Amino acid sequence: MKKIVVIEDNQEVRENLAEILSLSGYEAHEAENGKIGIKKVTEVQPDLILCDVMMPELDGFGVLKILNNNPSLMHIPFMFLTAKAEKTDFRKGMGLGADDYITKPYDDVELLEAIEMRLKKSEKLKAIDNTEAGLRSFFNEAKGQKELNQLSENREVRTYSKKEIIYEYGQYPKWIFFVVSGQVKCYQTNEFGKELITHVYGPGDFFGFLPNLTDSRYDDSAMTTEDTVLRLIPPEDFKMLLFNNRDFSARFIKMLAQHADHSERKLIDLAYSSVRRKVANALLTLHEKSESNLITVMREDLASLAGTAKETTIRTLGDFKSEGIIQIKDGNINILELEALQDMPQ
Repeated sequence: MKKIVVIEDNQEVRENLAEILSLSGYEAHEAENGKIGIKKVTEVQPDLILCDVMMPELDGFGVLKILNNNPSLMHIPFMFLTAKAEKTDFRKGMGLGADDYITKPYDDVELLEAIEMRLKKSEKLKAIDNTEAGLRSFFNEAKGQKELNQLSENREVRTYSKKEIIYEYGQYPKWIFFVVSGQVKCYQTNEFGKELITHVYGPGDFFGFLPNLTDSRYDDSAMTTEDTVLRLIPPEDFKMLLFNNRDFSARFIKMLAQHADHSERKLIDLAYSSVRRKVANALLTLHEKSESNLITVMREDLASLAGTAKETTIRTLGDFKSEGIIQIKDGNINILELEALQDMPQ
């Protein structure tokens, strides 16, 4: 039987919650304020915590901060209960690492569904790694990823047409961008006008964050390769999470590491790989971002991504086609043998 601690100073609300949980097959434990709640959580070691925000002696935010500083308790799913629904409360609670927010008066069915979902998520994480260190790592990354995803919610949305400039080299950054749909290429251009695509971003990707963190100008340009929808995130919101939420910080550091690793592999590829390998890697990159074997790409962009001449790229595509690795129809490239591209010799 799953154990749930209810921390709520209103006796009627607390007892009603405990009754609902008991009738739903949970073992409910009550605490009338934050200080008693922490003691109760320590004793019971529950599977989930429901906690009111506004309480005397120690409010819900204080409870969560204390629990997050205890390695044996920080993994427990934490849900806030509050009658206040102001945006600042939501941001503060989620910024501290809460897993969910239930606004009073709440619907019993929705509350139980939210609890069930959080418990299932916790069980899934436990199944990944049952050690304390492993569980904490995966749980924190999950919370960090959630914060990263929520960062893009309820933001200004802009629609861009194909081949529309988002920003240009030398401009000062105003936003961090989240790709809702479509595709964006970031590229650099040398003094002779030759373009090299450094990154390709698809749905679910963030870009444009490094200049905002370093307070510098863009060292590249960004353009859509197809009709694209972006969410614009204020840099101050991004920085608030980065500097105040350790789970988000850990997740972002991992994202930065992947970004740096991609850049390093790109340089090695350009310096040492064969033409066939360069074109294969370019196709694999586009395949990953499009999540489909069918790729629509201009040959100039494919050449810029591969770091080869357009004529060389076209000739290599012709070789891949004759070898049965890809199919070309109406300018679109259909990958037939993904493993052949992945195993392409250097």
